[in-house]
Amino acid sequence: MEKLTVKQKKWDLSALYASHKDDRFIKEMALVETLSAAFEEYRPLLTAEISSIQFIEILNKYEELITLESRLMAYTELWFSEDTQNDEAMTLYAQIESVITEAGNRTLFFNLWWKSLTDEEAERLIQHCPRHEYFLREIRHTKPFTLTETSEQIINLKNITGVSALVNLYEMITNRYQFSFSVDGEEQKLTRDGLMMYAHSASADQRKAAYQELYRVYGNDGKILGQIYQNIVRDWYYENIHLRKYSSAISARNISNDIPDQVVELLLETCKKNTGLFQDYFQVKKQLLKLEEFHRYDLYAPISSSDQKTSYSDAVDIVQEAFYAFDPRFADLAMRIIREDHMDSEIRHGKRSGAFCLTAGPQLTPWVLQNFQGKSTDISTMAHELGHAVHSLSANDKNIFEQQACLPLAETASTFAEMVLTDFLLKKEPDSEVRRDLLLKQMDDNYSTIQRQAYFALFEKQAHQMIPQGAGFEELNQTYKDNLQDQFGNAVILDEEFQWEWISIPHIYATPFYVYAYSFGQLLVLSLYQKYKEEGKDFLPKYWQIISAGGSESPEAILQKGGFNFYEESFWQGGFNVLREQLDFLKSLMK
Repeated sequence: MEKLTVKQKKWDLSALYASHKDDRFIKEMALVETLSAAFEEYRPLLTAEISSIQFIEILNKYEELITLESRLMAYTELWFSEDTQNDEAMTLYAQIESVITEAGNRTLFFNLWWKSLTDEEAERLIQHCPRHEYFLREIRHTKPFTLTETSEQIINLKNITGVSALVNLYEMITNRYQFSFSVDGEEQKLTRDGLMMYAHSASADQRKAAYQELYRVYGNDGKILGQIYQNIVRDWYYENIHLRKYSSAISARNISNDIPDQVVELLLETCKKNTGLFQDYFQVKKQLLKLEEFHRYDLYAPISSSDQKTSYSDAVDIVQEAFYAFDPRFADLAMRIIREDHMDSEIRHGKRSGAFCLTAGPQLTPWVLQNFQGKSTDISTMAHELGHAVHSLSANDKNIFEQQACLPLAETASTFAEMVLTDFLLKKEPDSEVRRDLLLKQMDDNYSTIQRQAYFALFEKQAHQMIPQGAGFEELNQTYKDNLQDQFGNAVILDEEFQWEWISIPHIYATPFYVYAYSFGQLLVLSLYQKYKEEGKDFLPKYWQIISAGGSESPEAILQKGGFNFYEESFWQGGFNVLREQLDFLKSLMK
Protein backbone atom coordinates (compact mmCIF):
# COMPACT_ATOMS: atom_id res chain seq x y z
CA MET A 1 0.00 0.00 0.00
CA GLU A 2 1.46 3.33 -1.10
CA LYS A 3 0.90 6.13 1.43
CA LEU A 4 0.03 9.55 0.09
CA THR A 5 1.77 12.83 0.84
CA VAL A 6 -1.03 15.25 1.62
CA LYS A 7 -1.75 18.60 3.20
CA GLN A 8 -4.94 20.39 4.15
CA LYS A 9 -6.15 22.66 1.35
CA LYS A 10 -8.98 23.76 -0.91
CA TRP A 11 -10.16 21.39 -3.63
CA ASP A 12 -9.34 21.59 -7.33
CA LEU A 13 -12.42 22.00 -9.55
CA SER A 14 -10.52 22.03 -12.86
CA ALA A 15 -11.82 18.57 -13.82
CA LEU A 16 -15.12 20.41 -14.25
CA TYR A 17 -14.05 23.89 -15.39
CA ALA A 18 -11.06 26.20 -14.95
CA SER A 19 -13.44 28.89 -13.67
CA HIS A 20 -16.90 30.30 -14.29
CA LYS A 21 -15.27 32.71 -16.77
CA ASP A 22 -13.67 29.85 -18.67
CA ASP A 23 -14.64 29.70 -22.37
CA ARG A 24 -15.75 26.10 -21.94
CA PHE A 25 -18.07 26.97 -19.05
CA ILE A 26 -19.65 29.84 -21.00
CA LYS A 27 -20.04 27.71 -24.16
CA GLU A 28 -21.56 24.79 -22.26
CA MET A 29 -23.99 27.04 -20.41
CA ALA A 30 -25.16 28.28 -23.84
CA LEU A 31 -25.18 24.69 -25.11
CA VAL A 32 -27.87 23.77 -22.57
CA GLU A 33 -30.26 26.12 -24.36
CA THR A 34 -29.17 24.85 -27.79
CA LEU A 35 -29.65 21.19 -26.85
CA SER A 36 -32.98 21.76 -25.13
CA ALA A 37 -34.28 23.73 -28.14
CA ALA A 38 -33.13 20.94 -30.47
CA PHE A 39 -34.77 18.36 -28.22
CA GLU A 40 -38.15 20.05 -28.73
CA GLU A 41 -37.99 18.99 -32.38
CA TYR A 42 -38.52 15.39 -31.24
CA ARG A 43 -42.01 16.20 -29.93
CA PRO A 44 -43.87 15.16 -33.14
CA LEU A 45 -42.13 11.75 -33.09
CA LEU A 46 -43.47 10.87 -29.65
CA THR A 47 -46.39 8.59 -30.38
CA ALA A 48 -47.27 5.12 -29.15
CA GLU A 49 -45.98 3.77 -32.49
CA ILE A 50 -42.48 5.30 -32.26
CA SER A 51 -39.73 2.90 -33.37
CA SER A 52 -37.27 1.59 -30.79
CA ILE A 53 -34.39 3.11 -32.81
CA GLN A 54 -35.93 6.59 -32.68
CA PHE A 55 -36.75 6.18 -29.00
CA ILE A 56 -33.16 5.21 -28.13
CA GLU A 57 -31.85 8.21 -30.10
CA ILE A 58 -34.14 10.56 -28.14
CA LEU A 59 -33.20 8.94 -24.84
CA ASN A 60 -29.48 9.35 -25.61
CA LYS A 61 -29.97 13.04 -26.46
CA TYR A 62 -31.85 13.53 -23.20
CA GLU A 63 -29.00 11.87 -21.30
CA GLU A 64 -26.48 14.14 -23.04
CA LEU A 65 -28.42 17.22 -21.89
CA ILE A 66 -28.81 16.03 -18.28
CA THR A 67 -25.10 15.12 -18.11
CA LEU A 68 -24.17 18.63 -19.23
CA GLU A 69 -26.56 20.24 -16.73
CA SER A 70 -25.19 18.09 -13.92
CA ARG A 71 -21.62 19.20 -14.65
CA LEU A 72 -22.57 22.90 -14.70
CA MET A 73 -24.63 22.65 -11.53
CA ALA A 74 -21.92 20.66 -9.74
CA TYR A 75 -19.31 23.34 -10.43
CA THR A 76 -21.66 26.07 -9.28
CA GLU A 77 -22.63 24.27 -6.06
CA LEU A 78 -19.02 23.45 -5.22
CA TRP A 79 -17.82 26.99 -5.88
CA PHE A 80 -20.67 28.43 -3.80
CA SER A 81 -19.84 25.97 -0.96
CA GLU A 82 -16.28 27.34 -0.81
CA ASP A 83 -17.69 30.67 0.37
CA THR A 84 -21.45 31.05 0.82
CA GLN A 85 -20.99 34.82 1.18
CA ASN A 86 -19.44 35.15 -2.31
CA ASP A 87 -21.76 37.44 -4.31
CA GLU A 88 -20.46 36.20 -7.68
CA ALA A 89 -21.04 32.57 -6.70
CA MET A 90 -24.55 33.36 -5.46
CA THR A 91 -25.38 35.16 -8.70
CA LEU A 92 -24.01 32.30 -10.81
CA TYR A 93 -25.95 29.76 -8.73
CA ALA A 94 -29.20 31.60 -9.45
CA GLN A 95 -28.28 31.95 -13.12
CA ILE A 96 -27.49 28.25 -13.62
CA GLU A 97 -30.59 27.23 -11.70
CA SER A 98 -32.65 29.42 -14.03
CA VAL A 99 -30.99 28.02 -17.19
CA ILE A 100 -31.54 24.43 -16.05
CA THR A 101 -35.15 25.08 -15.04
CA GLU A 102 -35.87 26.64 -18.43
CA ALA A 103 -34.31 23.62 -20.17
CA GLY A 104 -36.31 21.31 -17.92
CA ASN A 105 -39.53 23.03 -18.90
CA ARG A 106 -38.68 22.76 -22.60
CA THR A 107 -38.00 19.01 -22.33
CA LEU A 108 -40.76 18.22 -19.85
CA PHE A 109 -42.99 16.89 -22.62
CA PHE A 110 -40.80 13.78 -22.93
CA ASN A 111 -41.46 12.60 -19.36
CA LEU A 112 -45.15 13.43 -19.63
CA TRP A 113 -45.49 11.54 -22.91
CA TRP A 114 -43.66 8.55 -21.42
CA LYS A 115 -46.06 8.48 -18.47
CA SER A 116 -49.06 8.72 -20.80
CA LEU A 117 -48.31 5.40 -22.53
CA THR A 118 -50.11 2.24 -21.54
CA ASP A 119 -48.05 -0.41 -19.74
CA GLU A 120 -48.01 -2.54 -22.90
CA GLU A 121 -46.78 0.35 -25.06
CA ALA A 122 -44.06 1.24 -22.55
CA GLU A 123 -42.88 -2.37 -22.16
CA ARG A 124 -42.38 -2.65 -25.92
CA LEU A 125 -39.77 0.12 -25.74
CA ILE A 126 -38.22 -0.77 -22.38
CA GLN A 127 -37.14 -4.18 -23.67
CA HIS A 128 -34.86 -2.38 -26.16
CA CYS A 129 -33.28 -0.18 -23.44
CA PRO A 130 -31.75 -2.48 -20.79
CA ARG A 131 -29.20 0.20 -19.83
CA HIS A 132 -32.00 2.61 -18.84
CA GLU A 133 -34.62 0.12 -17.69
CA TYR A 134 -34.97 1.16 -14.05
CA PHE A 135 -34.88 4.87 -14.91
CA LEU A 136 -37.70 4.42 -17.41
CA ARG A 137 -39.78 2.41 -14.96
CA GLU A 138 -39.20 4.98 -12.20
CA ILE A 139 -40.53 7.84 -14.35
CA ARG A 140 -43.80 5.92 -14.70
CA HIS A 141 -43.85 5.29 -10.95
CA THR A 142 -45.10 8.86 -10.38
CA LYS A 143 -47.69 8.73 -13.18
CA PRO A 144 -50.68 9.04 -10.78
CA PHE A 145 -49.19 12.22 -9.27
CA THR A 146 -48.27 14.02 -12.49
CA LEU A 147 -50.04 17.20 -13.62
CA THR A 148 -50.49 18.76 -17.04
CA GLU A 149 -47.45 20.05 -18.90
CA THR A 150 -48.38 23.68 -18.23
CA SER A 151 -48.92 22.99 -14.52
CA GLU A 152 -45.59 21.17 -14.24
CA GLN A 153 -43.83 24.09 -15.95
CA ILE A 154 -45.44 26.58 -13.58
CA ILE A 155 -44.29 24.51 -10.57
CA ASN A 156 -40.73 24.41 -11.90
CA LEU A 157 -40.69 28.19 -12.31
CA LYS A 158 -42.35 28.70 -8.94
CA ASN A 159 -39.63 26.68 -7.23
CA ILE A 160 -36.85 29.02 -8.38
CA THR A 161 -38.27 32.06 -6.63
CA GLY A 162 -40.19 30.05 -4.05
CA VAL A 163 -38.91 27.06 -2.12
CA SER A 164 -35.39 27.08 -3.63
CA ALA A 165 -35.01 30.75 -2.75
CA LEU A 166 -36.20 30.06 0.80
CA VAL A 167 -33.66 27.26 1.24
CA ASN A 168 -30.87 29.49 -0.11
CA LEU A 169 -31.98 32.28 2.23
CA TYR A 170 -31.87 29.89 5.21
CA GLU A 171 -28.35 28.78 4.27
CA MET A 172 -27.13 32.35 3.76
CA ILE A 173 -28.52 33.46 7.12
CA THR A 174 -27.16 30.52 9.11
CA ASN A 175 -23.79 30.17 7.36
CA ARG A 176 -22.89 33.76 8.23
CA TYR A 177 -23.47 33.18 11.94
CA GLN A 178 -20.52 33.81 14.23
CA PHE A 179 -20.56 32.43 17.74
CA SER A 180 -18.90 34.09 20.74
CA PHE A 181 -17.13 31.67 23.02
CA SER A 182 -14.69 32.19 25.87
CA VAL A 183 -11.68 29.86 26.00
CA ASP A 184 -9.23 30.33 28.89
CA GLY A 185 -10.64 33.82 29.45
CA GLU A 186 -10.18 34.83 25.82
CA GLU A 187 -13.27 35.66 23.77
CA GLN A 188 -13.27 33.96 20.36
CA LYS A 189 -15.48 34.27 17.27
CA LEU A 190 -16.21 30.81 15.92
CA THR A 191 -18.04 29.13 13.05
CA ARG A 192 -20.67 26.55 13.95
CA ASP A 193 -18.19 23.74 13.32
CA GLY A 194 -15.63 25.49 15.51
CA LEU A 195 -18.18 25.94 18.30
CA MET A 196 -19.32 22.32 18.15
CA MET A 197 -15.81 21.19 19.05
CA TYR A 198 -16.67 22.38 22.56
CA ALA A 199 -19.96 20.45 22.58
CA HIS A 200 -17.67 17.40 22.69
CA SER A 201 -15.40 18.88 25.37
CA ALA A 202 -14.40 16.96 28.50
CA SER A 203 -15.58 20.01 30.47
CA ALA A 204 -19.30 19.99 31.30
CA ASP A 205 -19.23 23.78 31.60
CA GLN A 206 -17.81 24.12 28.09
CA ARG A 207 -20.34 21.66 26.67
CA LYS A 208 -23.21 23.55 28.28
CA ALA A 209 -21.87 26.94 27.20
CA ALA A 210 -21.37 25.73 23.60
CA TYR A 211 -24.97 24.57 23.28
CA GLN A 212 -26.30 27.68 24.99
CA GLU A 213 -24.39 29.90 22.56
CA LEU A 214 -25.46 27.82 19.55
CA TYR A 215 -29.13 28.09 20.40
CA ARG A 216 -28.85 31.70 21.59
CA VAL A 217 -27.76 32.70 18.09
CA TYR A 218 -30.32 30.50 16.31
CA GLY A 219 -32.97 31.53 18.84
CA ASN A 220 -32.38 35.22 18.13
CA ASP A 221 -33.53 34.53 14.57
CA GLY A 222 -35.99 31.87 15.71
CA LYS A 223 -39.15 33.45 14.37
CA ILE A 224 -37.49 34.27 11.04
CA LEU A 225 -36.09 30.74 10.61
CA GLY A 226 -39.39 29.32 11.83
CA GLN A 227 -41.29 31.39 9.26
CA ILE A 228 -38.98 30.13 6.50
CA TYR A 229 -39.66 26.54 7.59
CA GLN A 230 -43.42 27.07 7.79
CA ASN A 231 -43.46 28.39 4.22
CA ILE A 232 -41.36 25.47 2.95
CA VAL A 233 -43.83 23.06 4.57
CA ARG A 234 -46.81 24.93 3.11
CA ASP A 235 -45.18 24.74 -0.32
CA TRP A 236 -44.70 20.98 0.14
CA TYR A 237 -48.35 20.63 1.21
CA TYR A 238 -49.88 22.65 -1.62
CA GLU A 239 -47.80 20.95 -4.30
CA ASN A 240 -47.74 17.35 -3.08
CA ILE A 241 -50.99 16.93 -1.14
CA HIS A 242 -53.31 19.55 -2.64
CA LEU A 243 -52.22 19.35 -6.29
CA ARG A 244 -50.51 15.99 -6.79
CA LYS A 245 -52.77 14.10 -4.35
CA TYR A 246 -50.12 12.11 -2.48
CA SER A 247 -51.70 10.35 0.48
CA SER A 248 -49.41 12.09 2.99
CA ALA A 249 -46.48 14.49 3.15
CA ILE A 250 -43.95 11.72 3.77
CA SER A 251 -45.44 9.56 1.01
CA ALA A 252 -44.15 12.03 -1.60
CA ARG A 253 -40.60 11.31 -0.41
CA ASN A 254 -41.20 7.57 -0.04
CA ILE A 255 -42.36 7.24 -3.64
CA SER A 256 -39.36 9.20 -4.95
CA ASN A 257 -37.18 6.81 -2.91
CA ASP A 258 -39.11 3.80 -4.28
CA ILE A 259 -39.80 2.68 -0.70
CA PRO A 260 -43.37 1.61 0.21
CA ASP A 261 -45.07 3.70 2.91
CA GLN A 262 -45.53 0.65 5.13
CA VAL A 263 -41.78 -0.03 5.13
CA VAL A 264 -40.97 3.51 6.31
CA GLU A 265 -43.68 3.28 8.98
CA LEU A 266 -42.23 -0.06 10.12
CA LEU A 267 -38.75 1.47 10.29
CA LEU A 268 -39.91 4.44 12.40
CA GLU A 269 -42.08 2.27 14.67
CA THR A 270 -39.17 -0.11 15.30
CA CYS A 271 -36.99 2.88 16.19
CA LYS A 272 -39.63 4.08 18.67
CA LYS A 273 -39.83 0.61 20.23
CA ASN A 274 -36.07 0.70 20.86
CA THR A 275 -35.82 4.01 22.70
CA GLY A 276 -35.02 1.98 25.83
CA LEU A 277 -31.77 0.74 24.28
CA PHE A 278 -30.29 4.21 23.99
CA GLN A 279 -31.79 5.32 27.30
CA ASP A 280 -29.89 2.40 28.89
CA TYR A 281 -26.77 3.53 27.07
CA PHE A 282 -27.09 7.08 28.42
CA GLN A 283 -27.31 5.69 31.95
CA VAL A 284 -24.09 3.74 31.34
CA LYS A 285 -22.46 6.91 30.08
CA LYS A 286 -23.71 8.87 33.08
CA GLN A 287 -22.08 6.27 35.34
CA LEU A 288 -18.78 6.42 33.45
CA LEU A 289 -18.77 10.22 33.55
CA LYS A 290 -19.54 10.11 37.30
CA LEU A 291 -22.33 12.66 36.85
CA GLU A 292 -25.19 13.19 39.30
CA GLU A 293 -27.39 14.40 36.44
CA PHE A 294 -27.15 13.59 32.74
CA HIS A 295 -28.20 16.55 30.59
CA ARG A 296 -28.79 16.74 26.86
CA TYR A 297 -25.50 18.66 26.53
CA ASP A 298 -23.69 15.65 28.05
CA LEU A 299 -24.80 13.33 25.25
CA TYR A 300 -21.53 13.47 23.30
CA ALA A 301 -19.21 13.99 26.27
CA PRO A 302 -15.94 12.07 25.90
CA ILE A 303 -15.11 9.65 28.69
CA SER A 304 -11.40 10.26 28.21
CA SER A 305 -10.29 13.81 28.96
CA SER A 306 -7.68 13.67 26.21
CA ASP A 307 -7.91 16.53 23.73
CA GLN A 308 -5.36 14.93 21.43
CA LYS A 309 -5.52 16.20 17.86
CA THR A 310 -4.68 14.21 14.76
CA SER A 311 -3.03 15.94 11.83
CA TYR A 312 -4.79 15.86 8.49
CA SER A 313 -2.09 13.72 6.88
CA ASP A 314 -2.18 11.22 9.75
CA ALA A 315 -5.98 11.05 9.50
CA VAL A 316 -5.71 10.24 5.78
CA ASP A 317 -3.16 7.50 6.61
CA ILE A 318 -5.44 5.98 9.25
CA VAL A 319 -8.45 5.91 6.93
CA GLN A 320 -6.38 4.50 4.07
CA GLU A 321 -4.98 1.70 6.27
CA ALA A 322 -8.42 0.82 7.63
CA PHE A 323 -9.95 0.66 4.16
CA TYR A 324 -7.00 -1.34 2.82
CA ALA A 325 -7.40 -3.93 5.58
CA PHE A 326 -11.05 -4.33 4.54
CA ASP A 327 -10.39 -4.43 0.79
CA PRO A 328 -7.54 -2.81 -1.22
CA ARG A 329 -10.03 -1.87 -3.94
CA PHE A 330 -12.10 0.11 -1.41
CA ALA A 331 -8.97 1.99 -0.28
CA ASP A 332 -7.83 2.69 -3.83
CA LEU A 333 -11.17 4.20 -4.86
CA ALA A 334 -11.34 6.33 -1.69
CA MET A 335 -7.81 7.66 -2.09
CA ARG A 336 -8.60 8.81 -5.62
CA ILE A 337 -10.37 11.79 -3.98
CA ILE A 338 -7.16 12.72 -2.15
CA ARG A 339 -4.81 12.02 -5.07
CA GLU A 340 -6.82 14.21 -7.44
CA ASP A 341 -7.24 17.08 -4.93
CA HIS A 342 -11.01 16.67 -4.83
CA MET A 343 -11.13 17.25 -1.05
CA ASP A 344 -11.69 20.68 0.52
CA SER A 345 -10.75 20.20 4.17
CA GLU A 346 -9.75 23.72 5.25
CA ILE A 347 -11.54 25.80 7.89
CA ARG A 348 -12.63 29.13 6.37
CA HIS A 349 -15.16 31.76 7.35
CA GLY A 350 -18.16 31.60 5.03
CA LYS A 351 -17.38 28.06 3.92
CA ARG A 352 -20.37 25.74 4.06
CA SER A 353 -20.52 24.00 7.43
CA GLY A 354 -20.56 20.23 7.92
CA ALA A 355 -19.46 17.77 5.26
CA PHE A 356 -20.74 16.29 2.01
CA CYS A 357 -19.75 14.30 -1.05
CA LEU A 358 -20.92 15.51 -4.46
CA THR A 359 -20.97 13.39 -7.59
CA ALA A 360 -21.14 15.37 -10.83
CA GLY A 361 -21.74 12.33 -13.03
CA PRO A 362 -20.29 9.04 -14.26
CA GLN A 363 -16.58 8.98 -15.10
CA LEU A 364 -15.95 11.99 -12.85
CA THR A 365 -14.23 11.57 -9.49
CA PRO A 366 -16.56 12.96 -6.76
CA TRP A 367 -15.70 15.98 -4.61
CA VAL A 368 -15.72 15.95 -0.80
CA LEU A 369 -16.12 18.93 1.52
CA GLN A 370 -15.09 18.66 5.16
CA ASN A 371 -14.18 21.13 7.90
CA PHE A 372 -11.25 19.17 9.37
CA GLN A 373 -10.08 20.23 12.83
CA GLY A 374 -8.22 17.12 13.99
CA LYS A 375 -10.88 15.66 16.30
CA SER A 376 -11.52 11.93 16.35
CA THR A 377 -14.97 12.69 14.94
CA ASP A 378 -13.29 14.38 11.97
CA ILE A 379 -11.53 11.11 11.12
CA SER A 380 -14.89 9.32 11.18
CA THR A 381 -16.41 12.05 9.02
CA MET A 382 -13.57 11.65 6.53
CA ALA A 383 -14.19 7.89 6.37
CA HIS A 384 -17.92 8.52 5.97
CA GLU A 385 -17.63 10.99 3.08
CA LEU A 386 -14.96 8.93 1.32
CA GLY A 387 -17.34 5.98 1.66
CA HIS A 388 -19.90 7.99 -0.30
CA ALA A 389 -17.25 8.59 -2.96
CA VAL A 390 -16.49 4.86 -3.17
CA HIS A 391 -20.21 4.19 -3.62
CA SER A 392 -20.33 6.57 -6.60
CA LEU A 393 -17.10 5.33 -8.16
CA SER A 394 -18.17 1.70 -7.86
CA ALA A 395 -21.25 2.56 -9.96
CA ASN A 396 -19.31 4.61 -12.52
CA ASP A 397 -20.41 2.33 -15.34
CA LYS A 398 -24.05 3.32 -14.86
CA ASN A 399 -25.74 6.15 -16.73
CA ILE A 400 -26.29 9.52 -15.06
CA PHE A 401 -29.88 8.62 -14.15
CA GLU A 402 -28.89 5.41 -12.35
CA GLN A 403 -25.44 6.02 -10.88
CA GLN A 404 -26.64 7.45 -7.56
CA ALA A 405 -28.41 5.21 -5.05
CA CYS A 406 -31.75 6.41 -3.71
CA LEU A 407 -31.59 8.26 -0.37
CA PRO A 408 -32.16 5.26 1.96
CA LEU A 409 -29.39 3.27 0.25
CA ALA A 410 -27.13 6.30 -0.19
CA GLU A 411 -25.55 5.70 3.24
CA THR A 412 -24.72 2.03 2.57
CA ALA A 413 -21.03 2.62 1.82
CA SER A 414 -20.51 5.72 3.99
CA THR A 415 -21.68 4.34 7.32
CA PHE A 416 -20.13 0.96 6.47
CA ALA A 417 -16.82 2.81 5.99
CA GLU A 418 -17.14 4.29 9.48
CA MET A 419 -17.64 0.81 10.94
CA VAL A 420 -14.61 -0.45 9.01
CA LEU A 421 -12.59 2.38 10.57
CA THR A 422 -13.80 1.70 14.12
CA ASP A 423 -13.23 -2.04 13.81
CA PHE A 424 -9.72 -1.41 12.50
CA LEU A 425 -8.91 0.87 15.44
CA LEU A 426 -10.40 -1.60 17.95
CA LYS A 427 -8.24 -4.45 16.62
CA LYS A 428 -5.08 -2.33 16.78
CA GLU A 429 -5.69 -1.10 20.31
CA PRO A 430 -4.47 -3.28 23.24
CA ASP A 431 -5.61 -0.88 25.99
CA SER A 432 -9.09 -1.87 27.27
CA GLU A 433 -9.90 1.72 28.27
CA VAL A 434 -9.12 3.04 24.81
CA ARG A 435 -11.18 0.22 23.29
CA ARG A 436 -14.01 1.16 25.63
CA ASP A 437 -13.79 4.77 24.44
CA LEU A 438 -13.94 3.64 20.80
CA LEU A 439 -17.07 1.61 21.55
CA LEU A 440 -18.60 4.60 23.31
CA LYS A 441 -17.87 6.73 20.27
CA GLN A 442 -19.49 4.08 18.07
CA MET A 443 -22.59 4.01 20.28
CA ASP A 444 -22.72 7.82 20.16
CA ASP A 445 -22.59 7.67 16.37
CA ASN A 446 -25.28 5.00 16.22
CA TYR A 447 -27.53 7.10 18.42
CA SER A 448 -27.03 10.22 16.28
CA THR A 449 -27.45 8.31 13.00
CA ILE A 450 -30.39 6.07 13.92
CA GLN A 451 -32.48 7.33 16.80
CA ARG A 452 -31.84 11.04 16.50
CA GLN A 453 -32.64 11.02 12.77
CA ALA A 454 -35.74 8.84 13.23
CA TYR A 455 -37.08 11.32 15.77
CA PHE A 456 -36.33 14.21 13.41
CA ALA A 457 -38.50 12.38 10.86
CA LEU A 458 -41.24 11.85 13.45
CA PHE A 459 -41.15 15.59 14.20
CA GLU A 460 -41.34 16.36 10.48
CA LYS A 461 -44.43 14.16 10.17
CA GLN A 462 -46.10 16.13 12.96
CA ALA A 463 -44.97 19.52 11.63
CA HIS A 464 -46.24 18.74 8.13
CA GLN A 465 -49.65 17.92 9.62
CA MET A 466 -49.75 20.92 11.98
CA ILE A 467 -48.53 23.78 9.77
CA PRO A 468 -51.21 23.49 7.04
CA GLN A 469 -53.76 23.56 9.88
CA GLY A 470 -52.38 26.88 11.11
CA ALA A 471 -49.85 25.89 13.80
CA GLY A 472 -47.45 28.66 14.74
CA PHE A 473 -43.85 28.85 15.86
CA GLU A 474 -44.47 28.31 19.59
CA GLU A 475 -46.62 25.24 18.91
CA LEU A 476 -43.80 23.77 16.82
CA ASN A 477 -41.34 24.46 19.64
CA GLN A 478 -43.59 22.62 22.09
CA THR A 479 -44.06 19.71 19.70
CA TYR A 480 -40.30 19.42 19.31
CA LYS A 481 -39.80 19.47 23.10
CA ASP A 482 -42.40 16.70 23.45
CA ASN A 483 -40.57 14.76 20.73
CA LEU A 484 -37.30 15.01 22.71
CA GLN A 485 -39.03 13.98 25.93
CA ASP A 486 -40.47 10.88 24.27
CA GLN A 487 -37.03 10.03 22.90
CA PHE A 488 -35.09 10.44 26.15
CA GLY A 489 -37.64 9.55 28.82
CA ASN A 490 -36.16 9.96 32.29
CA ALA A 491 -32.64 9.12 31.12
CA VAL A 492 -31.73 12.65 30.00
CA ILE A 493 -32.56 16.08 31.45
CA LEU A 494 -33.71 18.46 28.72
CA ASP A 495 -32.57 22.06 29.08
CA GLU A 496 -34.78 24.87 27.82
CA GLU A 497 -32.49 25.96 24.96
CA PHE A 498 -32.98 22.65 23.11
CA GLN A 499 -36.45 23.79 22.04
CA TRP A 500 -34.55 25.69 19.30
CA GLU A 501 -32.76 22.62 17.96
CA TRP A 502 -35.18 21.94 15.11
CA ILE A 503 -34.51 25.30 13.42
CA SER A 504 -30.80 24.39 13.27
CA ILE A 505 -31.31 21.21 11.18
CA PRO A 506 -30.61 22.09 7.50
CA HIS A 507 -31.99 18.82 6.08
CA ILE A 508 -35.57 19.45 7.18
CA TYR A 509 -35.44 22.73 5.25
CA ALA A 510 -33.60 21.64 2.11
CA THR A 511 -34.95 18.11 1.66
CA PRO A 512 -38.09 17.26 3.67
CA PHE A 513 -38.10 13.70 5.04
CA TYR A 514 -34.51 13.09 3.94
CA VAL A 515 -33.43 12.18 7.46
CA TYR A 516 -35.07 8.76 7.80
CA ALA A 517 -32.60 7.63 5.13
CA TYR A 518 -29.87 7.80 7.80
CA SER A 519 -31.80 5.49 10.14
CA PHE A 520 -32.57 3.16 7.23
CA GLY A 521 -28.97 3.14 6.06
CA GLN A 522 -27.39 2.62 9.48
CA LEU A 523 -29.67 -0.27 10.46
CA LEU A 524 -28.99 -1.86 7.07
CA VAL A 525 -25.24 -1.39 7.53
CA LEU A 526 -25.32 -2.99 10.99
CA SER A 527 -26.90 -6.06 9.39
CA LEU A 528 -24.41 -5.98 6.50
CA TYR A 529 -21.46 -5.62 8.84
CA GLN A 530 -22.70 -8.52 10.94
CA LYS A 531 -22.72 -10.64 7.77
CA TYR A 532 -19.19 -9.47 6.95
CA LYS A 533 -17.98 -10.52 10.41
CA GLU A 534 -19.62 -13.91 9.99
CA GLU A 535 -18.51 -14.57 6.40
CA GLY A 536 -15.20 -12.67 6.18
CA LYS A 537 -13.75 -12.13 2.71
CA ASP A 538 -16.48 -14.33 1.19
CA PHE A 539 -18.82 -11.43 1.89
CA LEU A 540 -16.96 -8.97 -0.38
CA PRO A 541 -18.48 -9.97 -3.76
CA LYS A 542 -21.96 -9.62 -2.25
CA TYR A 543 -21.08 -6.20 -0.84
CA TRP A 544 -19.66 -4.90 -4.13
CA GLN A 545 -22.76 -6.19 -5.90
CA ILE A 546 -24.94 -4.09 -3.58
CA ILE A 547 -23.02 -0.81 -3.83
CA SER A 548 -22.07 -1.10 -7.51
CA ALA A 549 -25.78 -1.32 -8.35
CA GLY A 550 -26.00 2.41 -7.57
CA GLY A 551 -29.56 3.40 -8.38
CA SER A 552 -30.06 0.95 -11.24
CA GLU A 553 -32.54 -1.26 -9.38
CA SER A 554 -35.21 -0.83 -6.73
CA PRO A 555 -34.05 -0.76 -3.08
CA GLU A 556 -36.01 -3.96 -2.50
CA ALA A 557 -34.18 -5.76 -5.34
CA ILE A 558 -30.78 -4.45 -4.23
CA LEU A 559 -31.33 -5.58 -0.62
CA GLN A 560 -32.39 -9.01 -1.82
CA LYS A 561 -28.83 -9.41 -3.16
CA GLY A 562 -27.75 -9.41 0.50
CA GLY A 563 -30.58 -11.74 1.54
CA PHE A 564 -32.62 -9.00 3.27
CA ASN A 565 -36.38 -8.41 3.30
CA PHE A 566 -37.29 -4.92 4.47
CA TYR A 567 -40.97 -5.79 4.92
CA GLU A 568 -40.07 -7.87 7.98
CA GLU A 569 -39.73 -6.24 11.39
CA SER A 570 -36.94 -8.72 12.16
CA PHE A 571 -34.77 -7.02 9.51
CA TRP A 572 -34.97 -3.67 11.32
CA GLN A 573 -34.80 -5.21 14.78
CA GLY A 574 -31.67 -7.09 13.72
CA GLY A 575 -29.69 -3.85 13.65
CA PHE A 576 -30.85 -2.95 17.17
CA ASN A 577 -29.93 -6.45 18.35
CA VAL A 578 -26.35 -5.84 17.16
CA LEU A 579 -26.32 -2.61 19.17
CA ARG A 580 -27.68 -4.38 22.26
CA GLU A 581 -24.77 -6.85 22.00
CA GLN A 582 -22.33 -3.93 21.72
CA LEU A 583 -23.86 -2.30 24.79
CA ASP A 584 -23.59 -5.56 26.76
CA PHE A 585 -19.94 -5.87 25.71
CA LEU A 586 -19.36 -2.27 26.79
CA LYS A 587 -20.84 -3.04 30.20
CA SER A 588 -18.53 -6.06 30.51
CA LEU A 589 -15.49 -3.80 29.98
CA MET A 590 -16.64 -1.70 32.95
CA LYS A 591 -16.49 -4.62 35.42
